[in-house]
Amino acid sequence: MYKTPRRHQRLQLQVPVEMRPAPDGNPIHAVTTDLSAGGFYVEMMFTLAIGTEVDIVLQLGDSTVLALGQVVTCDPTVGNGIRLTRMLPEDQLELERFLQTSEAANASGAKSGGQ
Repeated sequence: MYKTPRRHQRLQLQVPVEMRPAPDGNPIHAVTTDLSAGGFYVEMMFTLAIGTEVDIVLQLGDSTVLALGQVVTCDPTVGNGIRLTRMLPEDQLELERFLQTSEAANASGAKSGGQ
């Protein structure tokens, strides 16, 4: 099966996330296993169906980022891939800033042998 290349680099980051399936679903609390400017993956026992739209709250350190997303992959009893479909410009900037800071910290940790 051919997969299109990702538009955004994914970083292995554990970030608390709350997802609420639209329109009136119950909140689902999870932690990302990876994160990019375009989406994330979450491991969860009870997965959501592909195409499900979700309201998203990402907790990036001291900042909270709000977004809308859509489930794009489903690995039953394992997890979901979520694509970010809509964000306010200031939330997009905050996410990109967080990713850049995290990537720089990972790179400097790798150079110093993780110390």
